[in-house]
Amino acid sequence: ATTRSNLLSMMKLSIKVLIQSSLSLGRTLDSEYPPLQQFFVVLEHCLKHGLRGEKSFIGQNKSIWGPLELVEKLCPESLNIATSARDLPGIKTGLGRARAWLHLALMQKKVADYMKALLDCKDLLSEFYDSGALMMEEEGAVMGGLLVGLNVIDANLCIKGEDLDSQVGVIDFSLYLKDPANSETKKDDAKMTAILDQKHYIEELNRHLSGTVTDLQAKMDSIEKTNSKLVEELTAATDRINSLREEQEQLRNENESILQSSQKKEEAALHDSQVELETYKQTRQGLDEMYTVVWKQYKEENHIRQELERELELQVGFKQEMEVAMKLLEKDTHEKQDTLAALRLQLDKVKTLNLQMFHKAQDSEREAEKKQTEAAQLEQRMNEMEKVMMELEQRYVLCRVTVSCSVHRLGLETELRTEKEQRQSLQKALQREQDNSMEFRTQLQQLQGLNTELQELKQEKQQLQQKCEQQEQALQEMGLHLSQSKLKMEDFKEVNKALKGHAWLKDDEATQCKQCQKEFSIARRKHHCRNCGDIYCNSCSSNELALPSYPRPVRVCDMCHSLLLQRSSSKAS
Repeated sequence: ATTRSNLLSMMKLSIKVLIQSSLSLGRTLDSEYPPLQQFFVVLEHCLKHGLRGEKSFIGQNKSIWGPLELVEKLCPESLNIATSARDLPGIKTGLGRARAWLHLALMQKKVADYMKALLDCKDLLSEFYDSGALMMEEEGAVMGGLLVGLNVIDANLCIKGEDLDSQVGVIDFSLYLKDPANSETKKDDAKMTAILDQKHYIEELNRHLSGTVTDLQAKMDSIEKTNSKLVEELTAATDRINSLREEQEQLRNENESILQSSQKKEEAALHDSQVELETYKQTRQGLDEMYTVVWKQYKEENHIRQELERELELQVGFKQEMEVAMKLLEKDTHEKQDTLAALRLQLDKVKTLNLQMFHKAQDSEREAEKKQTEAAQLEQRMNEMEKVMMELEQRYVLCRVTVSCSVHRLGLETELRTEKEQRQSLQKALQREQDNSMEFRTQLQQLQGLNTELQELKQEKQQLQQKCEQQEQALQEMGLHLSQSKLKMEDFKEVNKALKGHAWLKDDEATQCKQCQKEFSIARRKHHCRNCGDIYCNSCSSNELALPSYPRPVRVCDMCHSLLLQRSSSKAS
């Protein structure tokens, strides 16, 4: 009863201070306003009074969200508040939801209406509160009447982002005790300071306890999580143990069946080994005989191989000599080709000179013939002039006898002088023509010398052509000889490969045919390929071919048979 009266008086004081401060402030209140915060703390304590809590490991968990949820059923208009309080992010506990609901109801100015509706239903409240609780007695109705005065206040509270779950609900008495109307004397002031000190000490203790409670709750959550994990692991381990037991039983059964089958296989293997031993003893004798024959063949082949190596060395030396000779021949041919090209150029030049000289000779002969005809004509004229001179002399003599002929004599003397002058000019022209003819004769002699040189050059050219043809024939013969020696070298290499060849595989190293991969047995015997040395079955090595290292056709595998046939066909082509 005293707690109810104290809580009611605290509610009166908090509402009075809140209304007075809000009216003096003259604006809407926010969530950080201290009188409003204290009002919510006092209201929370009033709602928690006499509340039945759920027992847990830490203690009783008293949550006022349960009775406040009943308002949703009694007042349908509070549905929006309840849903928004449930759906707010960051709120996990029922206490946080209840605080959010009270904030929203205050902003709607319907806290008094909702509390009145809740206080009218005592039968529903009896499920959450004890019989002596504030909500179940007359003080609850008085509190509902006091809350009507809050409709004067305008509040704008921001709920998002606030930590409503972990707020410490401690009443701050300093707001009400420091009122100058309440402090009358000095004794009362001393009592008030003592009470305030006690109050601060209690608040620190309360904070410390709330911190330890939150730590313990976190530890409890972690312990519960680890416990659930351990339980899950335990169930998984038990299931695994059961599965392993089942697998163990299956393995035991399989082991027994494997033991029985292995015993049967051992007996069959023993029987087969005895049969194989008998066949091995029989085949060993034949193999010993074959070994002696093969050893003789090996010695013969070794001797043949040595002889072939000697021949190979001789052929290699001969090949090197041939290569040196070929290089020398190539040098000679290159030099002779250069000389031939130079001689051809000289021949072309001589031919052009010869043609020019020939044309000049023809022109000079023609001019000489003309000069000879002119000389003959001049001689005839000279003879005629001599005859005329003789006649004139005779006349001159006759004219001496007669004086009357003196005038005629003077005319004849003038004619004679003119004739003498013409004769001298003709003699000079004759002398020039003789000089020209002498020059033409010397040119003709030079042309004859050039003709002789030309014939000599033609003879040298024919000799050089004959030498070139002989050298080309020699080169062709050398090329044929070289190609034959190369073919012989390839044959010798093949023989050497066959002699050195692949490693002769031992009988113990092969358990299956190299081509068909079938295992050897008593029915499927082992056969060596005489070319590659590997071991094959009868069906994969049924061919026979003549090899260079063997005097007669021997057994060859299918792969070597096809390769050797291809090689022989390429050689033949």
